Amino acid sequence: MTRALLTTALVLRLIATAAQAEPPEIRNRVLFRKSLEAAEQALAYYGPYENRAEMRRVADIGYRLAQESDFRKFPFSFYLVDFPAPNAFALPGGHIFITKGLLDLGLDDDMLAGLLGHEIGHVVYEHGLKMKKKATLLNILSQAVVAGVLVSASNSNNDRRTGGVPDRYGRSTSNSANRVQGAMAAGLVITELLLRSYSREFEDEADDGGQRMAAGAGFDPDGTRALMALMGERLPQSKEYGYWRTHPFFDQRVRAADVRAELLKIQESTPDEEYRKQTQEILLEYREDHLPDPKKADARDDADQGDDGGERLDLVKLAALNAWPRGEAADELRWENLELARDRELDRPELSRDFGRLIELFRIETEEVRELGPESSLPSRLDQELAAFDRQLEELYPQAVATYRTGIYETEFLTTFQSNYPEAPERPEIALDLGRAFSRLRRPDDAVSHYLSALAAGTGTEIARQARSGLRNLAPVLDRLAPLQELADQQDDRELQGLAARRLAELASSFEDLPNGAAYLRKYPGGEYAETVAERLNNLAENLYGELVLYQTVGDHVKALERIQTILLEAPLSRAAARLRHAAVLES
Repeated sequence: MTRALLTTALVLRLIATAAQAEPPEIRNRVLFRKSLEAAEQALAYYGPYENRAEMRRVADIGYRLAQESDFRKFPFSFYLVDFPAPNAFALPGGHIFITKGLLDLGLDDDMLAGLLGHEIGHVVYEHGLKMKKKATLLNILSQAVVAGVLVSASNSNNDRRTGGVPDRYGRSTSNSANRVQGAMAAGLVITELLLRSYSREFEDEADDGGQRMAAGAGFDPDGTRALMALMGERLPQSKEYGYWRTHPFFDQRVRAADVRAELLKIQESTPDEEYRKQTQEILLEYREDHLPDPKKADARDDADQGDDGGERLDLVKLAALNAWPRGEAADELRWENLELARDRELDRPELSRDFGRLIELFRIETEEVRELGPESSLPSRLDQELAAFDRQLEELYPQAVATYRTGIYETEFLTTFQSNYPEAPERPEIALDLGRAFSRLRRPDDAVSHYLSALAAGTGTEIARQARSGLRNLAPVLDRLAPLQELADQQDDRELQGLAARRLAELASSFEDLPNGAAYLRKYPGGEYAETVAERLNNLAENLYGELVLYQTVGDHVKALERIQTILLEAPLSRAAARLRHAAVLES
């Protein structure tokens, strides 16, 4: 290692060590608020990736790296998004996003440290605020939030999923399908922070700083090179694809990472418990000062509802819990969410209460707290709640069965019954009735799933015969590719298999909506018709691109934005999506 590099490494280490005593702050509350609002838009657009083990791993590694930096202007927060394309991006307020597609590559801890260090580096060096664009990032974030509200309001009549149990994000599942429909909101954030590349100088600086942070936090700095090598093997190196589009200059960066790895030494990591507690504390202080108190009934509605009337994500709560998942504050955050979930469900009519989902939510939290440490008293309180739920279910069972036997009920009653009593003797019969109900409601994915459930549970019975008949009637008219493939793959009924296979072959090249093809490719990326479906998806995206140009010409921006949203969300690798990204770059 050269004298200059030794000196630089020593200085960075000394700065980082000194910074450990300094808690993070929120020095620019305007920028932090705008960044947080844009984070809400982006997460609502993509959807959260619910994988607690991976979330904990990202947080554990991320905060070791964050502590190693000398950055205390904002607290860092880490989020996982359910997006198939491998990517990562950072907002200037310290909000860092990793896609499911990137985690699915199987990164080890050293690779993940290199990746997170790079994104932390963009925040530390304030690259988002230094980009020389026509509009500053601050304005972009403001436009994103405003546009999200406007477009969401225009789509407020979209279907909503049933139920009302809040998830880990403090959001009711009843409105999750319509939280944010703002294509422009997410589009602006994606365009500015995801699809537009940083300069070579910024990328090199983030690589260098991130790799040094990784080594200083106890990770192998060669993880950065290994990460890029893995992606080079697993991903097409097209400048229009995923990580390569947003993180350019690949060959040069690999060589530079290789050289730095030889010169950097793995340091003994410093305990980060205090730093993580300080991060949690500053986030909770911000939440108390700027967000309504969820314990107050009159404030609860305001907290749950965004400006557009849809559910608002409580990302500050989530970030605070991820920052330090142990201790009294973490237990209080968990209980706050569980208490809200319980109270919402108990406010519903008795036979509409979905105790099944509620019990699952309580059990997941109980298991996680016990795994994190035995000192918490929360599990005993949750066990008492679970016992109370079991008693209520036992008391309600005769009434639920009697109602079912009357034959006078709504479909929601059946789904709730199935969730509440998964081992009940009525389960096969109810699955059959749900298959029929969802067929009538034109929800073929659900209909196929419940028919197959009835078929499996009632083998050789009249219920099985009727389920088989329902599937045979459904297959020739089914227009959803994924459930057709599911039927074509089953081996128990050759007649049904043939009906589904013929229908699938017919529709693979002629389906009419992008979500249909996108759902098939997500579930069956290596399926027999994957190539045919992908090409049809490309053509449909091209047609939508033509429509959005037309709507832009006549000034109908809402319809244009809806088409942009559909293309980017359902066909992100299509030629039309590439043209949208190219146009965004030209406008920058």
